[in-house]
Amino acid sequence: MEKTIIKNKSNQNWEDFFKLDLDRKMDFYEKDGKIYDCLFAQQLSKELLESLFDIADKLRKTTKTKEGADFIASLLSHKKAMLYFAQPSTRTFLSFLNACHILGMKTSEIRDSSTSSEVKGESHDDTVRTFSSYVDLIIMRHPAPGSAERTAWLLNNTNRPIPVLNAGSGKDQHPTQALLDIYTLHRQFKGHIDGKRIVMVGDLKRGRTVRSLSYLMKNYKNISIDFVSPKEFKMEQDILDFLKAHNIPYTETEDFASVMPKADAIYMTRIQDEHDASGESKKVDYSPFYFKEEHLKMIKSSCILLHPLPRRFEIDAKVDNDERAVYWRQERNGMWIRAALIAYIFGIENKIK
Repeated sequence: MEKTIIKNKSNQNWEDFFKLDLDRKMDFYEKDGKIYDCLFAQQLSKELLESLFDIADKLRKTTKTKEGADFIASLLSHKKAMLYFAQPSTRTFLSFLNACHILGMKTSEIRDSSTSSEVKGESHDDTVRTFSSYVDLIIMRHPAPGSAERTAWLLNNTNRPIPVLNAGSGKDQHPTQALLDIYTLHRQFKGHIDGKRIVMVGDLKRGRTVRSLSYLMKNYKNISIDFVSPKEFKMEQDILDFLKAHNIPYTETEDFASVMPKADAIYMTRIQDEHDASGESKKVDYSPFYFKEEHLKMIKSSCILLHPLPRRFEIDAKVDNDERAVYWRQERNGMWIRAALIAYIFGIENKIK
């Protein structure tokens, strides 16, 4: 059957459009052959990742001086961004906020939908169309799956489309977290991610960070993944099917210790109990999936430890000072790579380079 490509305005209603396979609607979220709305980790190709890494590295270097920082801050001083965070966030919010400020963008924010006219009965669609009247970019975090995509779809069908960046949408996608995670791997392994063995640990069923990072593995050669979780929170089948389709080998186990010595990177996650329907997280013994101080002796000297944060008990704080614990660097990397993404969206990457 001939592949259907959706371009420009869609003549379908949202419900029908949302059901389409991603490859049939990817172009709808592009403009002039580039990503316009960053909604899915699958949009991030190897070529684009390498370009964003380069932009982020240039931003880090240039802004070390006042002259350089002032120049970078002049590039988007005529643009405005809305940070619409209808779900609690610390790192993602501050990371995006400071990324905007590095580029000189003025920012507005709503961090709780109870402070908007949605409490008066205004629809979500009308709310985001209101935002688009005032700003040039919407950075959006929402608890409902597909919410960021719906916002982008809606605005692309109006006479004032503006880019939408998905800062976390339900349990399904968190593409810019995957972007900062892969940037961290890139920096820690000095550009050599091919051939690495990645261990992902925790609540894999409901963790959008591990889902999004798994999608990016298609861009690298000879990658293998070990999924470590309680049986109740195993990685969902759609991700496993994706890995199979891209010939990426993976294992599933509840025995964390058995894979520690083999890992090049261990990606820890917390239990996602905010998604509980009836307190199911409390019924699971999560302690076998903690990384403790004594485990440092079991991993390679070159292995790195990552965590999207916030953490609870998954990583012992005594591990923090080990040089292999890179999650604080990982956090800071988010600001730079998100600034790089915004620069790319607005087409100023050549001025930075």
